[in-house]
Amino acid sequence: MNTNRRGFLTVLALVVTAAAAPGAALSAAATEPATRIALPFAVDPYPSTYQHLPRSDTLIRGAIVLDGAGQRIDNADVLLRDGKITAVGHGLSAANATVIDARGRWVTPGIIDVHSHDGVFSIPYTSGDLESSDVAELSDPNAADTWVEHAVNPQDPAFPVALRSGVTTLQILPGSTPLFSGRSVIVKPVPAADVRAMKFPGASQGLKMACGENPKSYFGEKGRAPNSRQGEIALVREAFLKAKEYLQGWRDYESGARAAPPDRDLKLDTLAGVLTGDIAVHMHCYRSGDMTTMLGVAAEFGFTIRAFRHATEAYKIVPQLKSAGTCVAVWSDWWGFKMELEDAIRENAAIVDAAGGCVMMHSDSAIVGQRLAIEAAKAAAVGRRAGLNLPPERIIRWVTSTPAKALGLEDRIGTIAPGRNADVVIWSGNPFSIYTRADQVFIDGAMLYDRSNPRTVQEPDLLLGRP
Repeated sequence: MNTNRRGFLTVLALVVTAAAAPGAALSAAATEPATRIALPFAVDPYPSTYQHLPRSDTLIRGAIVLDGAGQRIDNADVLLRDGKITAVGHGLSAANATVIDARGRWVTPGIIDVHSHDGVFSIPYTSGDLESSDVAELSDPNAADTWVEHAVNPQDPAFPVALRSGVTTLQILPGSTPLFSGRSVIVKPVPAADVRAMKFPGASQGLKMACGENPKSYFGEKGRAPNSRQGEIALVREAFLKAKEYLQGWRDYESGARAAPPDRDLKLDTLAGVLTGDIAVHMHCYRSGDMTTMLGVAAEFGFTIRAFRHATEAYKIVPQLKSAGTCVAVWSDWWGFKMELEDAIRENAAIVDAAGGCVMMHSDSAIVGQRLAIEAAKAAAVGRRAGLNLPPERIIRWVTSTPAKALGLEDRIGTIAPGRNADVVIWSGNPFSIYTRADQVFIDGAMLYDRSNPRTVQEPDLLLGRP
C-alpha cells in the first residue's frame, strides 16, 4: 500500500472512531450520506477476463538457468506446477510431470517488453494511420482521459510474433506526442478476441507522459500551446495543481467533510491516480536536462516517475535517477534521427548499470520487440568493450526482473524462483546469440509455443491461408 493511501485510510479511521463516540452518533447519522462510492481513479471498470490456457505440470531438466535475479545455475531443473514455478535445483523429482530434456539449452524468465505499441500501431500499417493512428489521441496536449486498451487490436500479428520471440508480458503504451498521452495496459500475448482476455490480472495502469521535442513541435506547428519546453512544464504543473484540488475534494468527501462528491473529470481521475501512487508515470524523455526538470516537477507534486523512456542521456545523470528511484528504458543503439539524440551513446545502458542505476531494454516497435534479448546483447557488448563486466546472468535482468519491477509485478514475474508465475522460455542456446531461437514458451505454465510444432501458436485472421 502506498504512503499517500495509508495516510488517507488513517484519517478515515479517525473520522469513523469519532462518529462512534458518545453523543456523536446522531450528528453523524444526520450528515453522513447513505452510501459512499470508491475513489473512481482507483477502480478498473474493465477488469481482466484472462483465463490461462490448458496446461500440465512440467519438469525442465538439465538446463543452464539464468534466474533473472543475477544467478546462473548450470545443469539445473525447473519444476512448473499449477501455473507456478515450484522448485529450482538439481535432481528434482518429476512426480508425474511431463519431462523436457533441456540439456545444452538455456532457460530464462519470460521476456518483458516494458514499452510496446503492439495492437495500436498495428500491422498492416496503412496510409490512413498517418492521419488517424490509434497510437495516441492528438486533439489535445492533455489526453490523460484516454485509455490505450480501448484501441488495442488483439488480432495484431505482432502479438504471436512477440510470443515466438520469448515475450510473455507487454506493456502497451500510447504514443508520445501529447504531454499526457493516456493510460497504459499490461497484457499477455495470448490468443484472444478482445483485449480484456489478454489483460494481466491485477496489474496496475500507467500514465504515458512526454517532454521535449515531440509535444512542442506537434502542437506549436499548429499554433497551439505548448510551443516551447517552458510551455510544456507550465501546462504540466497547471494540470497537477488542478488534480491536487480534485483529489482533495474526493478526500473531503470520503472523510465526511464534504456532502457530495466532486463532479467526475476523466483527465483529473488519471492525474489524481498518479498523486495517490495508484498509476505509475512512464515518461518519454531524451535529454538529461529535460529528465532532471521533470524529476523536479515530480518532487514538487509528490509523485515518482517510474521510468524514463528512451533516455539517451541517462548516462549523464545516474545519481539523480538513483536518488529519485527512477529507472530508464533504452535502446541499444538508436541515434541521430532527431536533435534530442545528438548526445546518444551506445554505452548508455552499460554505464547506467555499472553506476548502480536501474536500466532495461525496450522495443518501441514490433520489429525490435522480436529481438529484445539481442538488444540487451548489443548494449552489453559495447559495455564490455568499454571494460565493464557484464555476464549473461547480469544482462538478462534488463529484459526480465528490471522491467517487472518497473511494472510493479516483481513479486509475480521476472525471475525463476518458487512462487513466481510459470512464465518461462527454453532457448535453443545462449539467448544473447543471434543464432538462438526460443524453443518453448510458457505463460502461467501453459506451453503456448513449441518451435518443433509451430501450429501451437494461433495465428491472427490476417495471416490465415498465408505461407
